[in-house]
Amino acid sequence: MFSQIAPRYDLLNRILSLGVDQYWRKVALKLALEKRPARILDLATGTGDLALLLKRTRPDAEVVGADFAPPMLEIAKEKAKKAGLEARFLPADALNLPFADSSFDAVTIAFGLRNFTDYPKALTELYRVITPGGRLVILDFPPPPRGGLGAFYRFYFKQILPWLGGIISRNPAAYRYLPSSVERFLTPGDLKGHMQEAGFSAEYRLLSGGIVSLHQGDKPAKIAGR
Repeated sequence: MFSQIAPRYDLLNRILSLGVDQYWRKVALKLALEKRPARILDLATGTGDLALLLKRTRPDAEVVGADFAPPMLEIAKEKAKKAGLEARFLPADALNLPFADSSFDAVTIAFGLRNFTDYPKALTELYRVITPGGRLVILDFPPPPRGGLGAFYRFYFKQILPWLGGIISRNPAAYRYLPSSVERFLTPGDLKGHMQEAGFSAEYRLLSGGIVSLHQGDKPAKIAGR
C-alpha cells in the first residue's frame, strides 16, 4: 500500500495536513538534536523528509533513513541527490533491525510507529540499537482527543481525508486505512508505558490541540549493576 502511494506521498502530506506536518517535524527534530548526536537513524523514513531535515540541520552527523517500502526509499534517495545531502537510505524491518547494538545516538520515527505490528518488540529493538545516553523521538497521531476539536478531527479524518486522498493518490484504500490506524493506535499514556517497559525514561507532550503526540525516550547512560 505504501509503495503504491509513494509518488504522491509528499504532496498528500502537505495538502491533507495543510502544511502543518512540516512544523511537527521541526519540533521533533529539535528534540532529537538536543544532545548533538553524531549518528542518527530515522526509522519508517518514507520519502526521507525528516532524515533530510536532520542532515540539513546537522551536516556533520551521520544520518541513516530506513523503511520497508523500496519505492519510498528511491524517492528519498532522489531528494537527497537533488539537495546535495549525503544521507544513506536502506530497507529494514523495524522488528528485526539490521544494525549492531548501540549503533545510533538518536532514533526518530515520524508517523510510522502505529503501522508496526508489534509495538513492544519494536521498542525493544530500538532500545538495543541506541547508545547508552541516547534518545528516541516518536511523532505520531494518537486517537483523536475528546471535545469539539476531536469531533471535527474525526469528521475530517473519516469523511474528507479518505475522499481527497483517494482522488489524488488513486488509492482510496490507503486513505481509509489512515484514520482506522489512528483510531486503534495507543493512547499517549499507553505508549509512554510501553517505552518505559522497554527501558527508556519516557515523557510526552501533545501538539496542535492533541492531534499529534511527541514522545521522548532516553536510554540510561549507565545500566544499574554494570
